[in-house]
Amino acid sequence: MSEIADPLVLDFVEWVAREPRAYAEVIATWKTSCPRLTIWEDAAERGYVTRETLPGIGLIIAVTTDGEKLLRTNGR
Repeated sequence: MSEIADPLVLDFVEWVAREPRAYAEVIATWKTSCPRLTIWEDAAERGYVTRETLPGIGLIIAVTTDGEKLLRTNGR
């Protein structure tokens, strides 16, 4: 991933860190038609966010320990 996208990954992780997000909300909010801007997929591949299924809620995206560390390291 290019340097230009790294701040977007950081923004995404910070957004998810505020509260776990429903998968559908993540897709709707961070959807892009540009194949070079796969922000939430990049964050997942790097281990900053995870997909979890919660009973009664469904699939959510939540920040991992590595994602929290990323935010602290970058002053967020």
